[in-house]
Amino acid sequence: MARFGIEEEFLFLDAHSLVPVTLTAGTRERITRLRTGGEVTREYLTSQIECLTEPVTTATDAEAQLAHLRGLIGWHAQDQHAIAAGTGTPFASTRSSAVSPSPHYDDVASQLGHLTRDHEVNGLHVHVEVTDDEERVRALNRVRGWLPVLLALTGNSPFVNGRDSDFASWRSILIRRLPSSWAPPCFRDYDDYRSGVQRLIDVGALTDAASLSWSARISERYPTVEVRVFDAQLTAEDSVSAALLSRALVLTTDLPLADIGVDGIDASLWTAARRGMDARLLDPTTGEAEDAWKLADRMLSAIAPTLRELGDEDRVRDGIDRLRTDGTGAQRQRRAVAEGGTRALGDLLRAGTAAPLPAPAEQPASAPTT
Repeated sequence: MARFGIEEEFLFLDAHSLVPVTLTAGTRERITRLRTGGEVTREYLTSQIECLTEPVTTATDAEAQLAHLRGLIGWHAQDQHAIAAGTGTPFASTRSSAVSPSPHYDDVASQLGHLTRDHEVNGLHVHVEVTDDEERVRALNRVRGWLPVLLALTGNSPFVNGRDSDFASWRSILIRRLPSSWAPPCFRDYDDYRSGVQRLIDVGALTDAASLSWSARISERYPTVEVRVFDAQLTAEDSVSAALLSRALVLTTDLPLADIGVDGIDASLWTAARRGMDARLLDPTTGEAEDAWKLADRMLSAIAPTLRELGDEDRVRDGIDRLRTDGTGAQRQRRAVAEGGTRALGDLLRAGTAAPLPAPAEQPASAPTT
């Protein structure tokens, strides 16, 4: 059974104003030293943290690791009177976040220039193991047409500067400003992929291949296809559902696909970012415009045999049903603000990283354990 891994990014927000805050250096060091049941690492900004699972084969193992990691960073955030928020963008911002010190991030910041000032974005990245180079390229070509419906299902960044952006995924719009963003081209083979990436480096659009911002790409570190279209998710359950969809799409080799081109995929990504599951998207199997929910059902039908073989079919369908009932992350965030303002939004965000641990005052100063 193909393994998969999940990378989740979180923003630390002030518990009252919901603007990004930098954790103290000592707190960041304590969190990132831990290596049990996954890993916590620094991210681009000092207001961010990334959690990475170990490679897993089942949804149960993935969710257990995410719950542990989320509880860990939630515990530390609470100690700093902050919220570790699983959201694509912060509710509001002072645009004062600093870049985490590292040679790689220094290069990225130099490349982005002024864009860094409001590049407070959090994503969910799913790695699906594919050991053969050429098959990774074929899998990337299969997945790319389904990226818009995946984004529509997982849009979770509706606010900007304390106001409703009118977008389900404002993060996606911010990402669009980067070179090599949104839909990857269709590649003939692995050599064509490597040549295409090198051209972007040669013209100075990228500092290195690890800086690619496509919504799906071949990982530079692991033998995986990396699906990166998702906003950070409110709950571990939401993240696992996105991961299972990604794995099934990557592994389903007989998906019928129409050539809708990069422009067609990007247009659908824009409407998915704008309207979420109320969008109309191009169906990658027919090239025709379709309602997002109908396209989601068509995707589930296409990957059903793979989901069944992996033992994921019931869990994925339950996840889709939950979205129909409770709404996407963007819809849940908007509902919280409408019903209770920023206090209710803070409660919603805090619940996603609730710590099943003692209160910080009762915990030893060294690394907490679950």
